[in-house]
Amino acid sequence: MGKKVYSNSTEALAGLLHDGMTVMVGGFGLCGVPQNLVQALRDAAVKQLTCISNNAGVDGGGLGLLLESRQIDKMIASYVGENKLFERQMLEGTIEVELNPQGTMAERIRAGGAGIAAFFTPTGYGTPLTEGKEAREFDNSWCVLETALRADVALIKAWKADEEGNLIYRMTARNFNPPMAEAGRVTVAEVEEIVPVGSIDPDLVHTPGIYVERVVIGENQEKVIERRKTRPNG
Repeated sequence: MGKKVYSNSTEALAGLLHDGMTVMVGGFGLCGVPQNLVQALRDAAVKQLTCISNNAGVDGGGLGLLLESRQIDKMIASYVGENKLFERQMLEGTIEVELNPQGTMAERIRAGGAGIAAFFTPTGYGTPLTEGKEAREFDNSWCVLETALRADVALIKAWKADEEGNLIYRMTARNFNPPMAEAGRVTVAEVEEIVPVGSIDPDLVHTPGIYVERVVIGENQEKVIERRKTRPNG
């Protein structure tokens, strides 16, 4: 195995975790979520976490597992979503929640990976989400200052990797994973397949291996469906 390749999710997180750390977790709902790495994070029993993710998974899945174990002290997210436990903890005040417009959150993560400290955006100006933030007018449009997001560790999900950590994502499972890979001080990628170096056409690489420190094949490859809807025949 290559120097970046680990045999299981627990080993892939070894030496990276500590109480009070900030963790980015890729995914949208349950699509593109590094489920096995999240479970390994739960099993490591680190606490007082700040988690940055589009939403906090669902009850019993994704970051919902860490909400159940009360390992998360603060969530930076774009919506509460389908997670009733997340909603309840937010309303009870047992977890701190910082909500962002989804595009703003994506740009804050991208800025963190690009080394940009902050940026101005018109999104959210004049709403409770931007109260207390610096505002300036540009081209007759009022904008608010948003700071970049970075994390001690980014946990992401990709479809395929080579042994140097070059990644390919599949369709909508790409979502927040590429910018998070760049914004983590250490990035761990859970994948479905690892191939030898040179097996991936460079033109097909979505995330270059320079951004990825560790790669692991997820132990459980089940494709979890967040909500299944069917239409009666006829």
